[in-house]
Amino acid sequence: MSKTLPSTTPGTDAPAGTPKKAALASFLGSAVEYYDFFIFGSAAALIFPTVFFPDAGANAAIMSFATFGFAYIARPVGAVILGHFGDRVGRRKVLMFTLLLMGGSTFMIGCLPDFNTIGWWAPALLVLARLCQGLSAAGEQAGASSMTLEHAPDNRRAFFTSWTLTGTQGGQILAALVFIPVLALPDEIKYGIGWRIPFWLSAVVVMVAFFIRRTLHEPPAFEEAQKTAQISKLPVADLLKDHWRDVLRVVACAFIAAVSTVFGTLAIAYAKNVAGVDGTTTLWLVVGANVMALGTQPLFGKLADRIGRKPVFIYGALASAVLTPVFLLSLESGSVPLMFLTAIGFFSFGYAAANSVWPAFYAEMFSTKVRFSGLAIGTQLGFLMAGFAPAIVAAMGGTKPGGWVQISIFTAVICLISAVSALTAKESFKIPTKQLGVK
Repeated sequence: MSKTLPSTTPGTDAPAGTPKKAALASFLGSAVEYYDFFIFGSAAALIFPTVFFPDAGANAAIMSFATFGFAYIARPVGAVILGHFGDRVGRRKVLMFTLLLMGGSTFMIGCLPDFNTIGWWAPALLVLARLCQGLSAAGEQAGASSMTLEHAPDNRRAFFTSWTLTGTQGGQILAALVFIPVLALPDEIKYGIGWRIPFWLSAVVVMVAFFIRRTLHEPPAFEEAQKTAQISKLPVADLLKDHWRDVLRVVACAFIAAVSTVFGTLAIAYAKNVAGVDGTTTLWLVVGANVMALGTQPLFGKLADRIGRKPVFIYGALASAVLTPVFLLSLESGSVPLMFLTAIGFFSFGYAAANSVWPAFYAEMFSTKVRFSGLAIGTQLGFLMAGFAPAIVAAMGGTKPGGWVQISIFTAVICLISAVSALTAKESFKIPTKQLGVK
């Protein structure tokens, strides 16, 4: 991040250093939340078909991916509830709650008995815990993005909010690194206690993030709204009255998030089932691409502060569509260096552009009094596509020989929808924070 900041944040009364602190808190909170979220994705691809669906035969992978998607059903519900309280009582309070809910539900997944112990109750309890994860995730990125944007200087909002999603990549890296040694264990241990350890470790990282996040105060924009009685009594009602077009626009743009689940979950299964690439190698691909994204995403955020949100976002969407088949075909090449090269190009220099800029791009469509709700509801409805992308494409034959075609077509369609929707948005990078979303 930048080494120097003015004594106050332009457009706010925030002291120097507050934008950095907000960005750091968002980075760490998102890293914890999405460590929890992504270890479930890795387990859904590599562990859960054996542990929770041993009697499902050829449908085990589809059913396992469906449990991954259930969180995305809960997320719109959580978005309405958490968005309401985020706009009513404050960003910080809701973010503390989401952190504890995610950590608790993830820890409990590691304690669940398997199918051989309690039968179909095991996947039922897994779905329940996954729904709790979804409720938590519904408020995390929206709250963190809103808080960071409202603390940031007017001319650097995309850069600072990009750290929210960079934290997400950090969580995915940590999840993959934790799962790699688990996969090296003998099957008896791996499918017994081994897979549970990454879920139990979430308790440690949650405590670290909790103590960091609790030191951050509410953004000046929200505090000013409280002092001047501009807090909405029913944020969702005001949102649908004044910003319904923006909500629909965010929903369509948020389809782009399916690229992440294609890369981090579906491609793992495709590489294993079709190309014969072992799970350890595919997880290292995820690690490599996400490590590179830690550097490229803030750079894309800086670029968006210079040239605007729309061109960077649209580039990321179109690049993802073009590079998906290139990456998938490289998995069948047998060349590990080629796999790493295409994975980094696809994720770190393609998808990362859209991923880094959307927190600012979406949040700037809404005013302070409905920003949390608008961002949460719009993204979580759009993220439904991301949640069920693995199950949908697997059902289409995407994890079978030749499935790269189905995966590529699916990804291209959602990327085009996102790009076209972004074209309809108003460019907001030169609008002062206090005037964003004002009707």
